[in-house]
Amino acid sequence: MRVAPPTPTTVQDHVALAEIELCGELMIAASAADGERLSADLIDQVLNVIPEGRGGSAAPR
Repeated sequence: MRVAPPTPTTVQDHVALAEIELCGELMIAASAADGERLSADLIDQVLNVIPEGRGGSAAPR
């Protein structure tokens, strides 16, 4: 039985890659934080967002 060689074409899902990067940032922050959970404020800071009611909508990353 022969297996077809891998094709040189790569597909990139930019949304998935961005989500993976954000998850990584949260894991790094969680590993460095004291306590069991990250506060909502720290999560917003790590993800670089401005919560509604504090100046508008999410800031672009």
